[in-house]
Amino acid sequence: MDVSQFAYPAMVYAHLLLFVLWLGADVGVFVLGQHFRRREAYTLDQRIALLKLLVEIDMVPRSAWALMVPLSLSVVDLGGWWDVPAWLSIAAWAIGLFWLWLVWDAHKHDMTPRAARNRAIESWLRWIIGGFYLWLGGQSLITGGPLIPDWLAWKALLFGLIFVSAIMIDVTFKPVGAQLTAVLEEGSSDATEIPLRRTMDRTRIWVWMVYLLLLVTAFLGNTKPML
Repeated sequence: MDVSQFAYPAMVYAHLLLFVLWLGADVGVFVLGQHFRRREAYTLDQRIALLKLLVEIDMVPRSAWALMVPLSLSVVDLGGWWDVPAWLSIAAWAIGLFWLWLVWDAHKHDMTPRAARNRAIESWLRWIIGGFYLWLGGQSLITGGPLIPDWLAWKALLFGLIFVSAIMIDVTFKPVGAQLTAVLEEGSSDATEIPLRRTMDRTRIWVWMVYLLLLVTAFLGNTKPML
């Protein structure tokens, strides 16, 4: 097997590995969040420790998300599903690696203006990339190209919807910072805990949506049904 023959299965393997890391770690984040909600079972200090662990594990799906963008286009290109323009492949890898740097740099400098700047840039990137995948999938389904198999067009469209849902997780979760500060400063009570619980409940809707879309997308990629 020469390098060109090895490249495609290697990229498919990396693609599947990112999927496993994304979904697996995200389930871990979800479970930790469920335990954090149980104020009757844990002390406040224990719950804060769970939250810190949640934030660390959440770096895995966030990293996988960033790398999935260039990898998905490389798999499509090497598999002969779409002759991706060279400039687009280069741009995808540059953007994906830049996005990955933004994620980790913001994590390293959390609660600073630098982190806020990075996350603002990341937010714009996610909307733009999500819009690209929605366009790519929709355009291919309507006109028959550039993604010719319908299953692949649907996969691109669903990936765009994953972007929207994942973005909504962050949007819905945003009040948690102030609500958690209230719990720390004023203590655990119904007045401080109920608003926090409601925010987390609303966020869970989008979390389940991401899980569902990831599973459907993976099913399409593995079965390649004739739609």
